[in-house]
Amino acid sequence: MSPTIKNTRGFTILELVVAMTLTAMLLAMLSAGLYSVVNDWQRDGSGLDATLDKALVVLQLDRALQSAFPHTYVDPERLARFIYFEGNQNTLSFISTVSPQRQSGLTAWQLSTDDKKGIELKQTPAFSDNPNQRLAALKPVSLLPNYTAQWHFLFQKNPDTKQWVQEWSGKDRQSLPIAVRLVLTPKDEKKGDEPIEIVAPIRSWRNPEIQPVVPVN
Repeated sequence: MSPTIKNTRGFTILELVVAMTLTAMLLAMLSAGLYSVVNDWQRDGSGLDATLDKALVVLQLDRALQSAFPHTYVDPERLARFIYFEGNQNTLSFISTVSPQRQSGLTAWQLSTDDKKGIELKQTPAFSDNPNQRLAALKPVSLLPNYTAQWHFLFQKNPDTKQWVQEWSGKDRQSLPIAVRLVLTPKDEKKGDEPIEIVAPIRSWRNPEIQPVVPVN
């Protein structure tokens, strides 16, 4: 007997149309889901980048303050040598061995805070002169636009007492503060930013060639 041959037939046009329609719907659903995932990842990634940028700025400020150096300059009017460090609650100018651009040598930093612009920075190489005039000619760079800052300075009031003050003049005190406290306050707490506090002990707070002046009060 000869083997039985089964009848075979191809897909009809209707079946092909239905299959193609289902495939197109499935691809559309997958594309929409993938688009949503990519958008979420991009939003999370941008938020992470902003957080990392803020953390790096805070870390750099901490390192620069800890590495503040009792650099001196000669006042041409008084013909005397003074330590460059001027600070109050809104601005701070100092010399540091740290530079964000990792340049060699000492760097003059000038930090300022503004309710609208946030925290800004000016920098210039430190030479043997007073860098204020060169800093004044520079355009500031925005560091933390969403924060304002306040600085406090620690000095040895007497052998047994240390005190935080709101101003420090290296020209008058002839030394750096023992530490600097920087309080960063978010301008808009609704954005989820939190206050940040840095307490940076200054390792080289005194120039061995110049005796510091300890105020009475």
